[in-house]
Amino acid sequence: MLEGRVFNFSAGPSMLPEPVLVQAQQELLVYPGAGASVMEISHRSKAFDEILEKTKDYLKKLLNMPDNYKIIFTPGGATMQFSMLAMNFLNGGTADYINTGSWASKAMSEGKKHGNVREAWSGKSENYVRMPSSSEINISDEAKYVHFTSNETIQGIEFFNEPDVGDKPLFCDASSDFLSRPIDITKYALIYAGAQKNVGPSGIAVVVIREDLLSLVPEKLPSLLDYKLMVENNSLYNTPSTWSIYIVGLVVKWLYEDIGGLAKIEEINKKKAELLYQVIDESNGFYKGHAHKESRSRMNVTFRLPDEALEKEFISKASAEGLKELKGHRSVGGCRASIYNAMPYEGCEVLAQFMKDFAQSHG
Repeated sequence: MLEGRVFNFSAGPSMLPEPVLVQAQQELLVYPGAGASVMEISHRSKAFDEILEKTKDYLKKLLNMPDNYKIIFTPGGATMQFSMLAMNFLNGGTADYINTGSWASKAMSEGKKHGNVREAWSGKSENYVRMPSSSEINISDEAKYVHFTSNETIQGIEFFNEPDVGDKPLFCDASSDFLSRPIDITKYALIYAGAQKNVGPSGIAVVVIREDLLSLVPEKLPSLLDYKLMVENNSLYNTPSTWSIYIVGLVVKWLYEDIGGLAKIEEINKKKAELLYQVIDESNGFYKGHAHKESRSRMNVTFRLPDEALEKEFISKASAEGLKELKGHRSVGGCRASIYNAMPYEGCEVLAQFMKDFAQSHG
C-alpha cells in the first residue's frame, strides 16, 4: 500500500488498483504523445481514439468476446441502464425480472414505467438472503427478455451460474461483480455494469450488447438512450467522459497484463472472501452473516454483531485502524466489507485479524 492510503471497503465508489492510480498520476498533466491531459484532448482526436480502442480490445480479450457483440460506454451508471434497456426492448410489452434484492427491485421499478414487468422469482419474503435455483424461476412465454442482478451489494448475495432462461434474451446488471470471474458472454444478450465498483470511476457504465438486438430498437428514442445510435457512433455521439474511459482502460489493462486475466482474479477473490467468511463462521455466533452460505457474495461480505452498540464500536475502532467504510447499508444495517478486485489480499488479512481480536475482547 502507498503511504497514507487506507483499506477502503466502500461499496462504491471503491478502491482502484494502485498501479492504475500511479500511472494516471504520471500522465495527468501530459498524456504521452498528446501534449495535454486526457481531460483536455478532443474525444475525436487520434490519441483518444487509441485509448478507446485499446480499452475495448482489453475488454474483448478478458471476456473472450465474439465479433457479434458490441461494447459501448454510457453516462449515468447502472441506474440509467435500468431505464435505457426497458425503453429499447420492453417498449410496452412484457419482461420477466428476477427480484433478488435492492438493485433488482430498482431495475424493476424503472422497467414498470415502460411496460409490464413480471416477477419471475422474488426473495423478498425471505429478506433476500439467497439466490434462486433455475428450477425456481418461472419464465413467461410472452417475456421479451429476462433481467437479473448478478450480485446484490446491499444484501451480499451473488449468482455464480447464470439462471437458465431457455431461449429468452438474458439481460444482466453485473455492476458489482463484472470482471471478477470468467463468464460465458454468449449466454448474455446484454450485460452492463456501473464502473465505480470493479472497473473504474463513477459516472459511466460499460455495456456489452449482442448485435442482433439492435434491430429491435424502436425509432425516435432520445439519442443518448438509443443503443443502436450509441453503437453506430462508437460511444462518441456526444462528448463522453473521456477521463473515465481512460481509467477503465488502465483497469482492464491491469487485469489482463498484471493479474493475468479473469481466472486468476477469481482465485484471488475466492481467497479474500473465504478468509472473512471463515472468521464469521468460527466466531461462535458473535458475527452472523446475512446471506445463506451457498449464495454468499465474494464482493460484499455482510454481517451483524450481537447488538447495534457493538456494531457502532466495531466500525469506529476499525476506522481508527485504517479499515474504512465498513458500515452496512441503512436498509439492512450491520456491517459490510466490499472486497472488489482492487482490494488487496492484505486488506482482508488485516480486517480478519481485527475481527478476531474484536470478538475475543467483546465476546
